[in-house]
Amino acid sequence: MEKILIVEDDETLRIELSNLLTNSGYDVLILTDFKNSKEEIIKLNPDLILLDINIPYLNGEMLLKSLRDENKNVPVIMLTSSNKTVDEVLSISYGADDYITKPYNPTILLLRINNIFKRMKKSFDYLEYEDLKIYPNKGIIVKDEIETYLTKNEMLIFTFLAYNRGNIVSRDDLMSYLWNSDEYINDNALTVNISRLRAKLADIGYDNVIITRKREGYLLK
Repeated sequence: MEKILIVEDDETLRIELSNLLTNSGYDVLILTDFKNSKEEIIKLNPDLILLDINIPYLNGEMLLKSLRDENKNVPVIMLTSSNKTVDEVLSISYGADDYITKPYNPTILLLRINNIFKRMKKSFDYLEYEDLKIYPNKGIIVKDEIETYLTKNEMLIFTFLAYNRGNIVSRDDLMSYLWNSDEYINDNALTVNISRLRAKLADIGYDNVIITRKREGYLLK
């Protein structure tokens, strides 16, 4: 089930959006800490964000720019009550995937969300890390046409680290990601899977690319 995060300071609109999305089969998250909005978004790790432009502290456009500057590629649909062209231009230039003016048509909004998820699934054939290709659906990584097989948990861990490359990922975040993928894993099992993944990467020339940060988590170089 896709997770959609609502970043909207108007409580009435939050409730309307939440009901609409829940009834459409999405897992709904709601941001309430606008003072630390970027940090909260990274922690919640949504699959898509509905982001209002006029939110407290860091406005939606600058929040979007800040997320993109940290290479956070989560899809974002901007919501605004303004029909100013400059807002749309800024939002798109900062990396918004779509832009909707309030009052929005619920059916149109759901169609746009669905279209984004469809595009994501079509483009999710493989990821790249250096000269390595990662094929999550096939459970393999490929370097110089040589295939290395990963277990389901190893692949989930590697893709999660690759998506967050350059940023520290906590053990709790990794276990939550695996749990959300219907793969139960405890702390000891996570350590074992990380060790096996490291060994497989080392075998194809990627030694010491997963760095342990004591009391913080892991970092993919």
